Amino acid sequence: MLKHRGFPGRLPSTDFQFTIRRANKKGATPLVRRERFRDRRAPDRKADEGFMAALIQVFGDAEFVRGNLDAGRLSWLIGREVVPVGKLNPTDYDQLLRIDMKKAEASFPALFASTPVAFEWDDIDWGDDDDWDEDED
Repeated sequence: MLKHRGFPGRLPSTDFQFTIRRANKKGATPLVRRERFRDRRAPDRKADEGFMAALIQVFGDAEFVRGNLDAGRLSWLIGREVVPVGKLNPTDYDQLLRIDMKKAEASFPALFASTPVAFEWDDIDWGDDDDWDEDED
């Protein structure tokens, strides 16, 4: 499983997770398209927006590997703003994905405004990722 170094691990000042530490021994959690209803809580919508902002900042419109990106968070975007490259294998850590920028702009216009929403990624102490042991229980 590819670890995206430098990708925020969570939304600042929350417990909304963006990445996982190690691969699941039973296989990757499946990506399942989740419907975003209008009555979703504001913190959940903010987490989606923060995750999309991080994806755009790190990957832009380039293809990227699913790797250690959180399946739950990706599931809110998959099939809309984040699309598979080729046929989707929902349980593959090596699945190639890309951002559909037009759909992302339609869904998250604040991220594309002349003064985009600012997430304080630089204020977070990410610690030293290099001591993570993938085989650790």
